Amino acid sequence: MSARSLLSAFSRASSCSFPRRALSTRHAISRPTGGAARLPSVTFACRAYSQQTPPDPSSSTSQDPKQNPLHQTSSGERDRATVGVFTPTAAALFVLTGVGLFFYFRNEKEKLLEQRRKEREDSQVGRPQVGGPFSLTTHKGEPFTEKDLLGKWSLIYFGFTNCPDICPEELDKMSAAVDKLDTEYGPIVQPIFISVDPARDTVAQVARYVREFHPRLVGLTGDYATLKATCKAYRVYFSTPPNARAEDDYLVDHSIFFYFMDPNGQFVDAFGKASTVGDVVERVKKEVARWEREYGRKV
Repeated sequence: MSARSLLSAFSRASSCSFPRRALSTRHAISRPTGGAARLPSVTFACRAYSQQTPPDPSSSTSQDPKQNPLHQTSSGERDRATVGVFTPTAAALFVLTGVGLFFYFRNEKEKLLEQRRKEREDSQVGRPQVGGPFSLTTHKGEPFTEKDLLGKWSLIYFGFTNCPDICPEELDKMSAAVDKLDTEYGPIVQPIFISVDPARDTVAQVARYVREFHPRLVGLTGDYATLKATCKAYRVYFSTPPNARAEDDYLVDHSIFFYFMDPNGQFVDAFGKASTVGDVVERVKKEVARWEREYGRKV
């Protein structure tokens, strides 16, 4: 076979129509005894491994490796799939958020405590110095001092039993307020009447007078010097002459207030003639609520 014939046969074998071919060659080289060399005999064979046409890489129907459940990911992708969204950045944001919330709520708590402290100061600073030691006698003939005010809220009115109109009106108002407070809290508010007319307001006279108002109203009286000292401590003005006698006919000019005292015997507020029953009740309820927040009890 000539060299041209050999090249022609090789070209035909290379242009086989199957995409994947295996070239199998069998050749034998023989040398004639005469010493002349002979070209090897070459036989070409084509064998198809598959009759299926391979997919076109540019085709849109080729499978995405990420969508193939059998697709094997790299070790980094497997790690990310295991950890999920909890990346180092997310962990840092989580920690920072927690720290921020901690300081925020601690700051809010400090603000609340500071507000309560200021409320206590505001309720104490600027209060008039009303009240003090005294020793009087009740309408039952029993001793009564400032220590008997402790442990209860008190409403204290100064007047006299011969008062024609103002004293009864104020005592009626005070009694109505106490009734409303009793309904909501029980008997935590003690109503008290203190006479500013020692010459005529004896124990017996005071006992008859307080029965016309609230059943828990305590009436107090005493001698002139003791009542004057008590009125001075409570900043109450009265015009009873020191030498007045019970048979004398006179009127007593005095301050028209009843005082609101806390369970420690400290002054809270004063209610004048313009105050209504509702005003008294709401003011007492507000103070009781503040007291309960601070001390955990109503009295």
